[in-house]
Amino acid sequence: MTQKLATATLLALAATAGTASAERAKFEYWYGLTGDLGAVVAETCNRFNASQDKFEAVCVGQDGYEKAVQNTIAAFRAGKHPTLLQSFDAGTADLMLSGEFYPVTKLMADTGVTIDWADYFPGIANYYSSKSGEFFSMPWNSSTPVYYWNKDLFAKAGLTEAPITWEGMEAAFKALKTAGVDCPYAYAPSSWIDLEQFSMAHGVPVASKNNGYDGLDSELLFNTTLHVKHMENIKRWLDEGLAQLRTPAAGKSSRDSFVEGECAVFFSSIADHNTIHKLTPAFAWDVQIIPTYEGVERKNTVVGGASLWVLSGKTEDEYKAAAAYLAFLATKPEQQFLLENSGYIPVTKSTYEALKAEGFYAKEPYINRDIAMKSLTWTEPTPLTRGIRLGSFIQIRSEWTSEVEAALAGQKTMKEALDTAVARGNDHLKRFAQTYAGKSFP
Repeated sequence: MTQKLATATLLALAATAGTASAERAKFEYWYGLTGDLGAVVAETCNRFNASQDKFEAVCVGQDGYEKAVQNTIAAFRAGKHPTLLQSFDAGTADLMLSGEFYPVTKLMADTGVTIDWADYFPGIANYYSSKSGEFFSMPWNSSTPVYYWNKDLFAKAGLTEAPITWEGMEAAFKALKTAGVDCPYAYAPSSWIDLEQFSMAHGVPVASKNNGYDGLDSELLFNTTLHVKHMENIKRWLDEGLAQLRTPAAGKSSRDSFVEGECAVFFSSIADHNTIHKLTPAFAWDVQIIPTYEGVERKNTVVGGASLWVLSGKTEDEYKAAAAYLAFLATKPEQQFLLENSGYIPVTKSTYEALKAEGFYAKEPYINRDIAMKSLTWTEPTPLTRGIRLGSFIQIRSEWTSEVEAALAGQKTMKEALDTAVARGNDHLKRFAQTYAGKSFP
């Protein structure tokens, strides 16, 4: 082939590729994940776009879940919202009652795309479904909390096991302190872990009406449950030097304190598992389920992370493209890609069973990562442990955090802080109920 012919051929191919690209049906996808996990989201878009030539995902990071939701609300008012939104668990109730979404079960049926909805784990499906089982959004990056522990520091204190009770955990903190570990527990306040998942695992309510599922007239109850004792214990552990406050605002995150070998324990999502490996701490470590108090019959934890919402007001071509992308993400290879490059868990039973059969969880860096699955499926979800469905939950989380921080700073007792958080949170719930008067969760 002559140089001139080769050049002409390349130009023709480029023109053809440009035409094919232009003919693709595009849809816009706004996601909230950032950092390493945000890069994984972006790569799933690249993988989808390279896998076929009919559709194109245009994926735009929004610098955090809260901003993703807030920016989408603002974009709706201007008629410039995306087709697909990655929204975290706290935004579920608000999106459900907004009416500005296309139920993903209906989307798939309308576009002729087959998804085995019964294959999704109940503990994941319940969070994003109607009472009749219709999926409103597509579960994707799902997680649950665990705690990470430094096996070398535990061994220094004569400990070989990671406790699964809070009484055992306090004893471990004391042993670590006695052995010269200055920071047994790197603590950072987290409504998701300290309040929501703690309440699920202990089978105690966060709010009335089965945590909001049974009516918009629900009220917060977490200032009357075992949660109060737990937060008082955390404050006492900080005062006694068994724990140290570790937040970015204080200069160092709890994860950094753990990875650097300074603190022996920190709590986080299983989604952090891959990042911890990438940061290559120079010590042996592992993960364990979150503890429960003695005398309590442990229950399942619930799903965290986010799901993918298809929004209203888009074209038929955009919906076809979004449906194709969601079906792509639901496949076993794409679920595995997400798991291999994060700490997230499988959302379908078939993928989980296939991974186990292949020995996925028996090799590094995935060993013991499926402990999150054990936590999620510890018991069958009950009306009290299927999740939380409260309006304005983003604001309720913020009230809890600000009040707990005030208590930890010695400005008030923990009980006073939780009482105030409940009172302010209930004000948010009342306003939400007034906004959607006459409506109920489907």
